[in-house]
Amino acid sequence: MFTEQRLAISAAEVAEQLDVARSTAYRYVQSLVGSGFLEEAEGGRFRLGRRILELALLARRGVGLSEIARPIMRRLAAEVGETVLLTRLAGSAVICLEREEAEQQAVRISYERGQVLPINAGASAFVLLAWLEPPELDAVLATATLTPLTPVTITSEVALRKRLADTAAQGYGVSRGELDPDVLGVAAPIRGARGRVVAAISVAAIASRVPSRRMPALAKAVGAAADEISQALSLLD
Repeated sequence: MFTEQRLAISAAEVAEQLDVARSTAYRYVQSLVGSGFLEEAEGGRFRLGRRILELALLARRGVGLSEIARPIMRRLAAEVGETVLLTRLAGSAVICLEREEAEQQAVRISYERGQVLPINAGASAFVLLAWLEPPELDAVLATATLTPLTPVTITSEVALRKRLADTAAQGYGVSRGELDPDVLGVAAPIRGARGRVVAAISVAAIASRVPSRRMPALAKAVGAAADEISQALSLLD
């Protein structure tokens, strides 16, 4: 209902637009005021509130993240010859934001843009959780279901917390067959302007193509890509 020509609305206008009783429309409006989506304006009308501005800022940052990350992801995919993913935390799940394939040796896995991934499996999940503040991590794990996906998936909270501590100490995450059998993942944290981890970039590869001697170079390449994206993000604020 809001446009450049109509920056404030009344409960009566809401009732007419939605074809509901005025008392119902007023309850809707008051609920939105209470949650910060609307705020009172002059003349008994209502304008967009601070929560809308916060969401607009998050949307801008989200778009900026993908736009910044995609060319760096493409370079990384070409450099290592493997699939590259961009993920972020969403409640007690991980969301795949972007995916870039290498021209050769692409891993045919089911990580698609917009797909919801589990919190207890995969290098990206470990990275996105490892740097949370303790109360935030407690809240995520309190609502998470640690479902077994393969024989080696972590299903114990104690074991998951141990993996997260190891990930933070190491500086990057590694997963071997915990999300998909025979798939290895290496992920690094992407940080926003204030140093907070806001996303993860990862490489997914068939484990047999990544011998132990290749791991340091792969981790270094993923870490360098994460740092490049982080530096670009720092310019947004």
